[in-house]
Amino acid sequence: MNLPVTPNRDLGQHFLVDENILGVAGRLAGLDREDVVLEVGAGLGVLTAYLADRVRRVHAVEVDRSLEPHLRERLTGRANVELVFGDALRLPLHELDPPPGKLVANLPYQVATPLVAESLGALPAVRLWCVLVQREVADRFFARAGTKSYGAVSVLVRLTAERIGIHAVARTCFAPPPNVDSALVAFRRTRDWGPELARVREVVQAAFAHRRKTLANSLELAGLAERKRAVAALEKLGRPAGVRAEALEPAELLRLVELLP
Repeated sequence: MNLPVTPNRDLGQHFLVDENILGVAGRLAGLDREDVVLEVGAGLGVLTAYLADRVRRVHAVEVDRSLEPHLRERLTGRANVELVFGDALRLPLHELDPPPGKLVANLPYQVATPLVAESLGALPAVRLWCVLVQREVADRFFARAGTKSYGAVSVLVRLTAERIGIHAVARTCFAPPPNVDSALVAFRRTRDWGPELARVREVVQAAFAHRRKTLANSLELAGLAERKRAVAALEKLGRPAGVRAEALEPAELLRLVELLP
């Protein structure tokens, strides 16, 4: 397919060009006329236009300013789209007005995991996510304890939301085609966080920072708890001193945070 622009490899640009996948995204996202949607990685506006025709408001974020003329041409007549140019990981997305209730996006690989993880607490109005990501990232979001994919982001996502759908997406749906498989994954918020999320994130990330070390040693290395205190907390969970983070379920790690001084 001939594109109007040359994809920027440094930005990991793989533009969504197969409009057949839009209907799948719409169904998974449960789009409604009253929805306010955040899209990160607007690209050439294929998904943006689809969303704009079905919801009340779209906040479309794009880091590549050179795409602005193509986006504005594609979105002509759609006054319900707000284009925001900048790095989504640095923009004050919590200040968007009206606040988005859904995040629907074809997320660039570099920002997919940190953006979703950050949005769990920073965007409390978001109740549903429907994101197109690399298949390994989609699997990681809801990986089970004890598996290779299970990590800090798995714990944070599973503590916050439940998966409601997943759909494999062929490489040919993008231009240029990526060298990896992709998937649409949708999940719904089940927990509202307060200030405690910062501590939960700190402990969980530290727990998985040294996967070959025991959980107690990892927490001590991070300066979050002396080893003996971490071991005492693990004993209250019925876990041995030598257990590693990947063995604990999300609920156990949350309880561990509560038990640590």
